[in-house]
Amino acid sequence: MTELTSLDGYLTTWCAGDASRDATRRAVLAIAEGSVRIAELIRKGPLAGSLGASKGGNTQGDDQKELDVLANDYLMETLRAARVAAIGSEELEKPEIVDPAGTVAVALDPLDGSSNIDTNISIGTIFSVLAVPAKDQGGVERVFKQPGSAQRAAGYVIYGPHVAMVLSVGDGTHFFTLDQDRRTFFRTGKPAAISHTTGEYAINASNYRHWSDSMRAYVDDCVAGTDGPHGADFNMRWIASLVAECHRILVRGGIFLYPRDDRKGYENGRLRLVYEANPIAMLVEQAGGRAIDGKTRIMDIVPGSLHQRSPLIFGSTQEIDRIERYKADPNASFGRSPLFGRRGLLKT
Repeated sequence: MTELTSLDGYLTTWCAGDASRDATRRAVLAIAEGSVRIAELIRKGPLAGSLGASKGGNTQGDDQKELDVLANDYLMETLRAARVAAIGSEELEKPEIVDPAGTVAVALDPLDGSSNIDTNISIGTIFSVLAVPAKDQGGVERVFKQPGSAQRAAGYVIYGPHVAMVLSVGDGTHFFTLDQDRRTFFRTGKPAAISHTTGEYAINASNYRHWSDSMRAYVDDCVAGTDGPHGADFNMRWIASLVAECHRILVRGGIFLYPRDDRKGYENGRLRLVYEANPIAMLVEQAGGRAIDGKTRIMDIVPGSLHQRSPLIFGSTQEIDRIERYKADPNASFGRSPLFGRRGLLKT
């Protein structure tokens, strides 16, 4: 049997003695250590107590679960020990400065998909590692206001039937599987390669009435299948767990859509740019896919704050290209019959 490469071994080889890269290595290993503790707790399920119990709302007004708080505590502890410069978390109102002399900072969604805790559906931890700008560029105070293109590393840990870390340090998107006996992640499988074409899309269709005309048109044409302009049947998926949605797309292709809509609080999108959209975008692009907010490349957007929200659409390039055409002209026919099309003579 071929010797497996550990996460530490992979990152040590990537560092090649480079001190600036070593800071990233230590941050990722700290996240891995914290995620092992989270995985052990999740594996116990109800035996560990009411992990899905509501703890009220976090500073952004989202429902906060018991496991949200515990996951944040575990990761903050391991990252403080790694002496990162700063930590920005969904569960913190403001970033915590750990070591002003540190060269990297970490942005976290400690527990993504927490509404699924009690239903035993895959949930996860999402992270982004950023280099601290020079002091004359704002230093630690501006570290979380950099575009996603500045990320040193990005990834997530998915707590599912097996626990996996998906990681990119800019040389592709790689899978690491947790050996629970050794409490160590090992590299498994080939680097992710998202198919350019797909027959699957993921969206919460219950919000259909709140979408823009262009989004409704795109989904209508997916539903029309071989009878519509796409000329192919599509399957719809929706898990309400960003890491689970991304993992499926990295493994077998697809497109994920969480657009802005007309509901209060959703006008600028719902996902967090810095610690959800940006790390997912890096993983997707490194795997050959694309990630946009509907018009703009996600990793080109300059955040105004740690908790800034954003629409997020990512996945197979052919469908992202098609979404952009719908956005540019929602009234175009795209091969739709002018007589029987959605906005044709006989249908409004």
